[in-house]
Amino acid sequence: MASSSRFYSILFNKCPRCHEGDFFVSKSAFSRNFDKMHEHCPHCGENFMPEPGFYWASMFVSYAFFTIWSLLTFFIFVVWLEIDLDYFLIGLVPSIILLTPYFFRMARRTWLTIFIKPAPKPSVTAHS
Repeated sequence: MASSSRFYSILFNKCPRCHEGDFFVSKSAFSRNFDKMHEHCPHCGENFMPEPGFYWASMFVSYAFFTIWSLLTFFIFVVWLEIDLDYFLIGLVPSIILLTPYFFRMARRTWLTIFIKPAPKPSVTAHS
């Protein structure tokens, strides 16, 4: 995956503008401070807090991630592997609880990436 794509910055905790600085302070979504964000990109200085309440809408993105996860696992386990629905639901609830910090972080990065244009790539000039 190209390190200058928007998907790269969303998946790998990187700044949506420069794709180099870390978005969250902690590298892991499963640490005590999983929700602590940098106010600005440590590499390019991009503002990660555009306005108060900006990330409230990221809960809808998070909801979409949980919906996709639930539907994907339903089709894999219940439809394709024909596992009983009760067993599926017993397994789904802990997986949703475990994925909450990861989806929280990914939803915030996705939401900001929608509004931040990536930095232009430096042009390569041919020297004669």
